[in-house]
Amino acid sequence: MARMNVLDASWLAVDSEETPMHVGNLQIFSLPENAPETFLRDQVDRMKKAFKVVSPWNKKLANPSLFSRIVSPSWVVDDKIDLDYHVRHSALPKPGGERELGVLISRLHSNHLDFKRPLWECHLIEGLENNRFAMYTKMHHSLIDGVSGVRLLQRILSNSPDDTEMPAPWSIGPKRKPKGLAADSVPTLQGAVHQAIDAVKEQASNTPQLVAALSRLVMSAVKGLDELAAPFVGPQSILNMRVAGQRRFATQQYPLEQLKTLAKNADASLNDIVLYICGTALRRFLLERNCLPELPLTAGIPVNIRPADDEGTGTAISFMIASLATNVADPLKRLETIKDSTKTAKNHLQSLPRNTLNQYTMLMMSPYILQLLSGLGGRMRPAFNVTISNVPGPDHALYYNGSKLEAMYPVSLIAHGGALNITCLSYDGSLNFGYTGCRDTLPSMQNLAVYSGEALDELNNLIKPKKKRK
Repeated sequence: MARMNVLDASWLAVDSEETPMHVGNLQIFSLPENAPETFLRDQVDRMKKAFKVVSPWNKKLANPSLFSRIVSPSWVVDDKIDLDYHVRHSALPKPGGERELGVLISRLHSNHLDFKRPLWECHLIEGLENNRFAMYTKMHHSLIDGVSGVRLLQRILSNSPDDTEMPAPWSIGPKRKPKGLAADSVPTLQGAVHQAIDAVKEQASNTPQLVAALSRLVMSAVKGLDELAAPFVGPQSILNMRVAGQRRFATQQYPLEQLKTLAKNADASLNDIVLYICGTALRRFLLERNCLPELPLTAGIPVNIRPADDEGTGTAISFMIASLATNVADPLKRLETIKDSTKTAKNHLQSLPRNTLNQYTMLMMSPYILQLLSGLGGRMRPAFNVTISNVPGPDHALYYNGSKLEAMYPVSLIAHGGALNITCLSYDGSLNFGYTGCRDTLPSMQNLAVYSGEALDELNNLIKPKKKRK
């Protein structure tokens, strides 16, 4: 039995029928040349006969009841996992296009995971046009975050199309065991006391920095002393209502080099350009519905704090909040405002010692989590208006049993008070956008993907290329 850390446990605590807390990944492959008609069926059969199932795929809740999930969540190993249940074979009506695939992923992502089983599913989907197929995998956020999820699926991929008989994703474990998941870490009263004492000692040593950082957030929110965007300063909007259980999913793909060149010419970061694209698309989307707030929308931006050599799973993120400048009509001034806001937020986060980031994240996000636990999410001012994240992925082409991976799209989660999530994932020279939204709250959400592309084209026309030095 393994006790769950506080941040991972919080995702279980806020899970409900309307707000399932699982995240997903959509991978699109091209079939190998001369692949037999039974290629995908054979792949599913192989996956279901995996020799072993390793962590985190073999972990399930020790007690799936709501009380235990909130009060004392912990993991146990399922040594009799039913792969016939977890691995599924689906098909689109041929030839299935991007729209048909998006409809199917929307439906699959809306379905809740079974808390009595390990919290994941994998779907192989055939029938995609141009001789392609898709693999959609979802797993509860208490087991993985965006970065560890990409690494988890990347472990099975090969650099060569000639490699075959490759293992299923759940047969390859982390390179090293994540901290806190030792086999003998059974929760005990003595262990809890020791853990509490250690936490108090660490908290006391880091208190001055934490107090200073949180004080600045509060002062920024109350008196507007600087450009630091704080929680709960963004306006109420249609993005911040109550959500239902059904989801919409849309995708967009851009050449990564184009975005990096644009960022260089604009003296901006790649993340600044991503925020500009998203903010500009949202501004147009809300203007068309006559519901653009006077105050600028804010974005909650997850920041990876996992060491580069950490191959573990679980959640290792902090948060920063930045303005999307949706109240600024001029595109170039909007970009400058976003650049200033992200620079201030980065400096604020980097001023904290690394060992205080988890505590800072929990203290900053606790009002948001309390909103969800108390049922106030979507009924009061949001902590931020939209979640936008950018996850680094593989920078070269990869293969699975001879099938080339053409694209990877993140499929994320939403909650009450945050009906939209935009997550980007880089892969082999492209940046892939996944838009996950509430089906009822955001009709025509697919327009955001179209508007994002038009926002990028507009900025390309406005930013002049830098002259090369002789």
